[in-house]
Amino acid sequence: MKAMIFSAGLGTRFKPWTDHHPKALALVNGKSLLQRNIEYLQSYGISEVVVNVHHFADQIEEAVSAADGWGSRVVVSNERNEVLETGGGLLKAEALLKGDEPFVTCNVDILTDLNISNLLDFHRTHRPLISFGITNRPSSRQFLFDDSMQLCGWKNNSTGEVRMSSEQDDLKAYSYSCVVVFEPQIFDLMREAGFSGKFSLTDVYLRLASEHRILGFDHSGDRFIDVGKPEAVEKAQALFR
Repeated sequence: MKAMIFSAGLGTRFKPWTDHHPKALALVNGKSLLQRNIEYLQSYGISEVVVNVHHFADQIEEAVSAADGWGSRVVVSNERNEVLETGGGLLKAEALLKGDEPFVTCNVDILTDLNISNLLDFHRTHRPLISFGITNRPSSRQFLFDDSMQLCGWKNNSTGEVRMSSEQDDLKAYSYSCVVVFEPQIFDLMREAGFSGKFSLTDVYLRLASEHRILGFDHSGDRFIDVGKPEAVEKAQALFR
């Protein structure tokens, strides 16, 4: 099985570190976020990893080379010319990921102990197009699900904006964990839906959920932290040794 770690972001919330380094190489207890996510995937037998690069791309490539991929086969998807966000980055990496079986993606600035084996079992049992981890933690933006955990919409709790894929009542709000299982036909479906260039996976989920099964996998209670700001590093170091 293959995986992709989204690592190309500018890390504007992580300044001043990202004035001179990519956020992917920020350290938590002596290990970079990138190393930690590669080792996280390894712990579930996933050792073929795509890493997209843009901001200080050379530093990431040098770190991967110096560490020999931390024991994994790491292939770089080059976004030096333009950062493409998560959806565009995934589509650009199609040739590196597409095959006959599902693949996993995660974000370099997220640390969690979500059990990927359980997520994959859930995905194989229910056979959706996409399965992704969710929890009931507070968040400024949340996805909305029906009783079968089918994605129906999204809301921004800060602005009140709501986007719906399916108009239903009594929907449950959960926060996105950024660990996702995709079926390989996702690439063809993104193109058929008109996606190209720079776009977010949130847009893909909401566009496709009206016609395809996109399911949330509740792993509430697992450790989770968004290391998006420098002040989160201390909390991450307490959670992940």
